[in-house]
Amino acid sequence: MRNMKALGLLALAIIAGLAAALYAAGWVSERATVASQKVVVAAVDIELGSKINAQMLTMVDWPTGSTPEGAFNDIKDVQDRVLKVGLLRGDAILERKLAPAGTQGGLSAVIAEGKRAMTVRVNDVIGVAGFALPGNYVDVMVNSQVESSKKGEPPSPVSMTVLEQVLVLAVAQEASRDDTKPKVVSAVTLELSPEDAEKLDLARSVGSLSLVLRNQLDKKMASTSGVTKNQLLKLREVADTKVVAASAPKPTPVVARPRPAPTAPAPAKEPSICVEVIRNGTLTANCF
Repeated sequence: MRNMKALGLLALAIIAGLAAALYAAGWVSERATVASQKVVVAAVDIELGSKINAQMLTMVDWPTGSTPEGAFNDIKDVQDRVLKVGLLRGDAILERKLAPAGTQGGLSAVIAEGKRAMTVRVNDVIGVAGFALPGNYVDVMVNSQVESSKKGEPPSPVSMTVLEQVLVLAVAQEASRDDTKPKVVSAVTLELSPEDAEKLDLARSVGSLSLVLRNQLDKKMASTSGVTKNQLLKLREVADTKVVAASAPKPTPVVARPRPAPTAPAPAKEPSICVEVIRNGTLTANCF
């Protein structure tokens, strides 16, 4: 009886093993029928601005139907090309992530076409406590003095935003955009148009600069007119009131003149008595 039970368990085990083997063979056969091709990917983490060499790359099988656009099938095709963005291990090398052929490595390869890179000196306050990192966007503010239009009055302090939505290319000598830890540095490199570069160069010569960190998805321009000391301290209305009061003409005092005493009416004359006299045919009137 015991032998029968042992044989039954053995047979059940054999059947289960055969079923698992058949399932595995079918799965392997199904996977083998999926078309694939070789694609160049990063074998290590590569920072932006780096020149690619063969030691940084490897080839992997990629399903043909899901191959990303611009992928490469040969390591030689990307030899000595420069990355515009950072890559992690296993990321596919794509044409849109590479600088034009012949570009030398470094920060210049990361600058967009038609843009310029300009560095400004900052500290822990101006640099937003180190949170202005590569890949973030900032606004640039300047604090300066504005000459008064009135003679004899001292210049008035003013603070205004001169540039908006400026891309931070690098902090100090680091351009990697993968690190999110704040870094207090002494210089920040910004990506600017030629016109904005001129504005920034003038702004740092006429006053002190401050960087204002903004949301990366916020593309709305504020276009503010700046704020002066009087506006900040709400002194404009008081000053304007004093000016208006000083310039308003003074009212002429009205002097009350005494009214003339009413004159008594002249007494009415008593009616006179007249008598008509006829003499020698002539009529005359005599009044008394």
